[in-house]
Amino acid sequence: MTVVRTVPFPTLGELLLAKGLVTGDTLARAQVVQAETAERLDSVLTRLGMISEQVLADAVADALGLVVATAEDYPAEPLLEGQISPRFLREMRALPLREREGVVEVAFVDPLDSYPARALAFKLRRPILSLVAKAGDFDQAFERLYETRALEQGVLGASADDIDLEHLKDLASDAPVVRLVNGIIARAVELGASDIHIEPGEDSLKLRLRVDGALREEPSLPTHVKAAVVSRIKVMSSLDIAERRLPQDGRLHFAVRGHGIDFRVATAPTAHGESVVLRILDRSSLSLDFSSLGFDTEALAAYMKVLKKPHGILLVTGPTGSGKTTTLYASLAALNTPEVKILTVEDPIEYRLSGINQIQVKPQIGLSFAAALRSFLRHDPDVIMVGEIRDIETAQVAVQSALTGHTILSTLHTNDAASAITRLLDMGVEPYLISSVLNGVLGQRLVRRLCPACRRIYLPDADMLGALGLTSKAGTEFFEAVGCGACKGSGFRGRLALMEFLPMSETVSRLVLTRTEAREIARCAEQEGMRTIFADGVAKALQGQTTLGEVLRVTQEFA
Repeated sequence: MTVVRTVPFPTLGELLLAKGLVTGDTLARAQVVQAETAERLDSVLTRLGMISEQVLADAVADALGLVVATAEDYPAEPLLEGQISPRFLREMRALPLREREGVVEVAFVDPLDSYPARALAFKLRRPILSLVAKAGDFDQAFERLYETRALEQGVLGASADDIDLEHLKDLASDAPVVRLVNGIIARAVELGASDIHIEPGEDSLKLRLRVDGALREEPSLPTHVKAAVVSRIKVMSSLDIAERRLPQDGRLHFAVRGHGIDFRVATAPTAHGESVVLRILDRSSLSLDFSSLGFDTEALAAYMKVLKKPHGILLVTGPTGSGKTTTLYASLAALNTPEVKILTVEDPIEYRLSGINQIQVKPQIGLSFAAALRSFLRHDPDVIMVGEIRDIETAQVAVQSALTGHTILSTLHTNDAASAITRLLDMGVEPYLISSVLNGVLGQRLVRRLCPACRRIYLPDADMLGALGLTSKAGTEFFEAVGCGACKGSGFRGRLALMEFLPMSETVSRLVLTRTEAREIARCAEQEGMRTIFADGVAKALQGQTTLGEVLRVTQEFA
């Protein structure tokens, strides 16, 4: 028997306002975004970080006297197959969980809307017991139960080695494949991943996501879907789906819940098929605020003083994946005013910045870093950003540009700030030129940021303290990761940089002129007040921003 409610449910906005979970201004901003993107209000609120899925579900459940479905509630196999279609369930945002004594328990993403429950009750001719589903749990369960399963049942059962071009095109446009790939991408974006790794194995298609710098495994897919999945991604990124012998690079744009995101795509042939990596370039997740990157007040003041000098070279250094490009983008944003002309040459252009002229390196037609940099000088720039100084030619043009009154920002791959100076010397740049044009070097590493909702104080063991050269002192507190719903069980949320900033002082300049080794330059800079990457890491661990284990992971060569 279905009970008809005579008093209408409150709207989601009214409910959240009444419970004090959002302010009127927050709700108004979300509704503006909703109007622009045609997303559901709950999706806008959670995507913009205005409220978590858990808090949202708890609020709705409390208002309606319902229970929130947990991940364990979702069945291992689809329920009521043949009686209700997956398309209907997707449209209703509903998922049957179990049937008890003739009552079907169903998880609804939006139980405030009574229509899905009434429609299901009418279709099944059975009473419905509603539960509240978190959107992320629903999407993951629906993909597992219906989309991936459809592939496993042979919808795409052909062997990758036997598939011809026309079949590949058919597979790439097949609805289950489209939904599967879309679901993988949406899941990665929801988790805040930076990369999606799709790796073929002998018995399965492995899926891994890089979240906060660490790879995490997702449920594997059956091996016979690999040709379809790879072909779909190739079609989306305008790659040649018939070419499976050579690596390919492409780019695609995809909307997740109305939010447009760019992806850089790379494929490579392996022994078991093509491997694909998608780098997620979500402009909305790019923070150009120095404090969120890890700069404290003192470090930021020193860095900004050098950044705003009218000419000279400022370098950011560190290994691959240490956040150098993000720091450069934040630096450009700080300099980007109507009075300043900024040009960049990058390989590749990761994010497009408003008000800045960005050029992509194209070696195949002769457009190298050095060639672009030479051409820039005829475009009356104030600031030039060079993605990386890779060779003596680029270094020499950068030096000449700085000597003629331009500000040059660039990166080098070295382990610490002082080594950037010796790297330039090794390239063949004369010491007097380095001494004249180099304003400073920022060295950095990325560590995972502790989740503030669940971190807890702990006392490291003697081995950990010894590895870091520390001793236990009364009153000294360190923190460790725990894991909660807010951080999806990882104990970490986001990343921050550990850094050291080496300005070109008179003393350092004299050491450069005599080709002094990097460790002596670093020792001198420390005596003049430079805090090393290692020391910065320990300070941030004491502040509860990260863990000692994270500091040790990225600074072992310094400890």
